[in-house]
Amino acid sequence: MKLRTALPGLLAFAAIGLAQDNAFLLRNVTVHPVTSADVSAASLLVRDGVIAEIGAAKTKPPKGMLVIDGAGLHVYPGMIDSATSLGLTEIGAVRETSDISELGDFEPQLRALIAVNPSSEHIPVARANGVTAAVTLPGGGVIAGQGALIRLDGWTWEEMALQAPAAMMLRFPILTMSAGEPPERPRRIPYAEAKKKHEETLEKLRVFFEDARRYQKSKAATPGLPVDRRFEAMLPVLDGKLPVIVRANRERAIQEALEFAAREKIRMILAEPREFGAALATVKARGIPVILGPTHTLPVEEDAAYDSQYSLPGELHRQGIPFAFGTFDSADVRNLPYQAAAAVPFGLPREEAFKAVTINAARIWGVDGKLGSIEVGKSADFILTDGDPLETRTQVRKVFIRGREASVETRHTRLYEKYLNRP
Repeated sequence: MKLRTALPGLLAFAAIGLAQDNAFLLRNVTVHPVTSADVSAASLLVRDGVIAEIGAAKTKPPKGMLVIDGAGLHVYPGMIDSATSLGLTEIGAVRETSDISELGDFEPQLRALIAVNPSSEHIPVARANGVTAAVTLPGGGVIAGQGALIRLDGWTWEEMALQAPAAMMLRFPILTMSAGEPPERPRRIPYAEAKKKHEETLEKLRVFFEDARRYQKSKAATPGLPVDRRFEAMLPVLDGKLPVIVRANRERAIQEALEFAAREKIRMILAEPREFGAALATVKARGIPVILGPTHTLPVEEDAAYDSQYSLPGELHRQGIPFAFGTFDSADVRNLPYQAAAAVPFGLPREEAFKAVTINAARIWGVDGKLGSIEVGKSADFILTDGDPLETRTQVRKVFIRGREASVETRHTRLYEKYLNRP
């Protein structure tokens, strides 16, 4: 976490939260729209929490409107983390602070949104580094429940909600030959036993979808049919209205997931792939969006190329496959821009790296009409920085969400100030 240092004369104005109707004029800034060319020495007008105008620095504000002088600073759209557990867990080792999962393998009716804790310390930390929205996902089981796209500001989960549900979470079954979790020593399972267990889980998944389709047909044919909450939650998935984010890492699991998605005719978003192999061609042919996991990670296999995870984003870009980045975590959401930046020296153009955490992420989640770029008519969710957000040296000076200034104070900065000023 970067500690913010004072900048003389920076943004000397009254608290933006006091501006009437979330309206203000930001002057003398360099605007980086992402979807078009940068605009230097520009003014940005915000009304009712929406970007109303991007023009010359001498734009005259309406009478009585708050004017902000951001000389030397840059305006970028707020970043979007496309896969997190943000707000659902605080301390992984303390069970009472975690609300990621419930018992059961098939729980599509569970809603991550209503479990979000707006007071989580991880939220302001992520926000202070320029992340203004995130997709928070449930975990556990096979069908874990409904993920939600949230803004990282608000007193309640209702206020934070941007799109809910955003996707159904499916942890695709994988063939594994070990059992047990740390600190327990994993137990090796014979291949025949592991294969049998894997096939049984796949069959349970197939049967669950089959039962959901039966419920769908029965409901259409029988008015007043008793509601089954699990199958009711599956109806938008079966109708193709709600995408399914399928978490599959290796080539075999990805191939099986692709076959399953084609058979069930679901809208698939592939999450956290680490080894594509021949499956890459199928993903490209079907135009399936991909949510990449952290680039700062070791290769899947001991003999794999050392840079396999760093070069994967560049390969997807060359193939024309739509992708975004997700941290798949809660505490590490603040590192989202650096996960994207790490792929730049390995073949991903810098502008595409930033698009993957802004406009491309918004397109995948269907909210590009509201977020992801600095354009007239879009929500005023943007950050004010002293440099490129993908650079670790850059300081995020101000964060605006829906035209309101969101605090960049965090537990880190509070402790820094406390011990800096101790007697």
